[in-house]
Amino acid sequence: MVTGGPRRVHHIGITVRDVGRSLGFWRSFLGVEPRWRRVLDAPYLGLVTGYPGVEVDAAVIDLPGGQILEILNYLVDDKTPNPPETANPGNVHICVETEDIDASWERAVRSGAAPISPGPVEITHGPNKGVKACYLRDPDGITVELFQPAAE
Repeated sequence: MVTGGPRRVHHIGITVRDVGRSLGFWRSFLGVEPRWRRVLDAPYLGLVTGYPGVEVDAAVIDLPGGQILEILNYLVDDKTPNPPETANPGNVHICVETEDIDASWERAVRSGAAPISPGPVEITHGPNKGVKACYLRDPDGITVELFQPAAE
């Protein structure tokens, strides 16, 4: 690592249409309550984001493993959703490791996720041989990958 350089990932941020709806999905899927939710409107925010005078409806939740998910809705009029297909440049996905991918799949779907994969898929060769994985989309079209490590 470069001295004085990056140390760790601090958080993952996603932009959504409705923070309440998104929190509903993540609360139901992960079983966690938000750390906090509020409208952010400090002057520095416009400098950081490039939207002078912006207000952002924001919430933070804890992801399994110690990462933080920041859920944001920029309260501006001019918004265009990204095409949700995972192959589009600029799209990202959130990968959640699980011990029981079938149960996690069912919980995600019950929580409002839309399946992309037909269900959990076993990886049959390559560096992830024996892993099970699948893709779903949250209510805002953000791809969520479920990942169950290979049995040892």
